[in-house]
Amino acid sequence: MASAAFGGELSCSICLNLYTEPVSLRCGHNFCRGCIVTALDKQEGSGVYSCPECREEYVERPTLEKNRKLYNIVENFRSTHQKEEKSEILCTYCVDAPVAAIKTCLQCETSMCDKHLTAHNKTVDHVLIECISSFSSKKCSIHKKILEYNCSKDDYCLCASCCLVVKPKGHAVEPLEEALEKNEKLRNVLEKLTTKREMTEKKILNLQDQKRKVQEKAGNEKKRVTALFEDFRRQLEVQEQRVLSEISRHVEEVSFSLNDLTKHLKIQNDELSMKIGHIKFCTMTDQTTVLQNLESHTDEVLQDQESDMGDKNVEESSVHDLDDFLISFVLHRSITDLITNMQLKKNFSIQDAANLLLDEKTANTFVSSSDDLGTASCSETPKTIPELPQRFTKYGQVMSMESFSHGRHYWEVEVGDSSDWDVVVCYPSIKRYGDESCVGNNNKSWSFCKTGNEYASLHDSQLQKLNLESPVQRLGIYLDYEGGRLSFYQLSDPIRHLHTFTTTFTEPLHAALYLHSGAWIKLVPQKFSIKP
Repeated sequence: MASAAFGGELSCSICLNLYTEPVSLRCGHNFCRGCIVTALDKQEGSGVYSCPECREEYVERPTLEKNRKLYNIVENFRSTHQKEEKSEILCTYCVDAPVAAIKTCLQCETSMCDKHLTAHNKTVDHVLIECISSFSSKKCSIHKKILEYNCSKDDYCLCASCCLVVKPKGHAVEPLEEALEKNEKLRNVLEKLTTKREMTEKKILNLQDQKRKVQEKAGNEKKRVTALFEDFRRQLEVQEQRVLSEISRHVEEVSFSLNDLTKHLKIQNDELSMKIGHIKFCTMTDQTTVLQNLESHTDEVLQDQESDMGDKNVEESSVHDLDDFLISFVLHRSITDLITNMQLKKNFSIQDAANLLLDEKTANTFVSSSDDLGTASCSETPKTIPELPQRFTKYGQVMSMESFSHGRHYWEVEVGDSSDWDVVVCYPSIKRYGDESCVGNNNKSWSFCKTGNEYASLHDSQLQKLNLESPVQRLGIYLDYEGGRLSFYQLSDPIRHLHTFTTTFTEPLHAALYLHSGAWIKLVPQKFSIKP
């Protein structure tokens, strides 16, 4: 019903069919070109022309303006309507057992299945088209005959009877096939479409080539990572054996010392046993000698006590416990060496932390820095501070002291989730006042920002929204100055790439922050840099 009602709005008021080559009069009413041309022809000689619908009069024959928008609407409607009915088009001749038609003959006005189409083509040479249920668009709205010719003067299609009317008036009429071949507009359209198709095909090839390169690169990266971890496991085993061997060696040293001391004490114990036995034997056989030698035995015992004290000191200095600090130190050195080797192979190098520090001279009056110049926060109350040419005056922004003019760099930031913020990289030439000083809204800054619950990248006022699975709490920023790359990463599990800007940097770059009231951002020190 809706289709029928809509179709009524697209029908010519003269022929009551869908518009064929719709044209407009000055009054705004639309008609099929053939219908209005015939109506105006009939009005010739009357001294006045009028619109068939509203009767507005024209002293001179009105100019017909092709209504391209209406033409496109009608053709889309007709195409959709035909597609809806195409499945219902059956062979005209298969009455007893309906079979779907595959072609329609314009001259015979019949639709045929494969069997009847073969028989048809053996007897006649007619124009065949895709199956249609209505021939109104292919026939003259006045004479109800097939449209076979084109009028080059009025640029509309004619049937044979129309030709008999327009030829005496000096109109150039030619078959549709010849008209199509000579039509300059059609050639231009085909040339443009052909050029566009070639460009599209080229883009497809480029994308396929890019996909192939990405797959090759991914394959190479997988091989490299696999080899790296195999080497890591091998070196890990080597370092493990190194630490275990060190523990075993240390145990052997301690055990040898203990064994030697034990042997010495056993000898001493045997000597003492012999002396005790000798004294006991003498007390039973020669008491006089024992009493006479008692003083010498006492002196000997005292000397032995002094000797024992010396031996005790020797024993205490000779006996060593297992040195757990030495083991821990060896373990630490092994792990450090292992990490260093891995980082060298991965193009990362350990170095002293070079912290990014906030430049308070650039901070807006609403922005405060921590004592270590590592954290920025924005409050609702401005600070009373001196006016400086480098200070941002309109927005809650602050820049870093350090800048990057070459090389590859990486740093991280922690962000609060209570308010909006921007994590930025910018040129030092960015304006410090007015609307153009807002980071991301000029060509001197690149921003990753949070507004409400939405995240986006922003550069030169070009906003690209990003759909994230979880809120951002920590960001990683990677800068390749010579490579013209600035990337933002969400440091979650797993790490997610958020956005990459690609450009040619022409000035040193500073880290910068933009904070709304209640927001805070912390610059996180990093202990590695990326080797070129």
